[in-house]
Amino acid sequence: MPKLDQFLFAAALGGALFATAPASADQPSMHADVHRLEAEWARVKYQVKDEGEQLTEIESLKKQADAVVRQYPGQAEPLLWDGIVTSENAALANIFQQLGLAKEARGLFERALAIDPSGLNGAISMSLGVLYYRVPGSPLGFGDDDMARKDLETALAKDPNGLDANYFYGDFLVEQGEYDKARNVLVHALDAPVDKERPVWDAGRREEVRQLIAKAEAHVRS
Repeated sequence: MPKLDQFLFAAALGGALFATAPASADQPSMHADVHRLEAEWARVKYQVKDEGEQLTEIESLKKQADAVVRQYPGQAEPLLWDGIVTSENAALANIFQQLGLAKEARGLFERALAIDPSGLNGAISMSLGVLYYRVPGSPLGFGDDDMARKDLETALAKDPNGLDANYFYGDFLVEQGEYDKARNVLVHALDAPVDKERPVWDAGRREEVRQLIAKAEAHVRS
């Protein structure tokens, strides 16, 4: 299980998220606000290279995400993205803050899931799954590989051709030493249609998939 300072949440949610979130279609202003959070998250994650600058910008973005949640009470999608930004904050924060932020992110995801049991096409389950395999287990944290597998497989069943659903499941399988299966899942991830509306996220995630394929193949050959 990774140490706390090895968090790599990167949890921009499946490529079809915005097309499958009914609340956004009914509330154009909420859709626009959530989309701004997503776009800014992707910019900071994939285009800001200095870690100190990344942390400063993510902390600012978290305040914005918290405000969006307050502006649209009882809506799952703002909670989901607040959880994503909070997870990224945990990835960048110091060791003393990381677990607290991870617990906060889990709480946001659980609130979103209670509002929308469908999980926004599996996006919420996927985010919870990422937390469960990235966070250390007891006694340090709440990580749980069995729960991670269950949540990630739930997400993949809802979005079997999604770039992120396959990426995170493949990453989990690499962590578990299931390299052949991981390689197949990750290769399938690259078959996902390019998302022209989110080019920064799409390009960044595909590069991460390719790097993970190379890692899985290296283990298969060894």
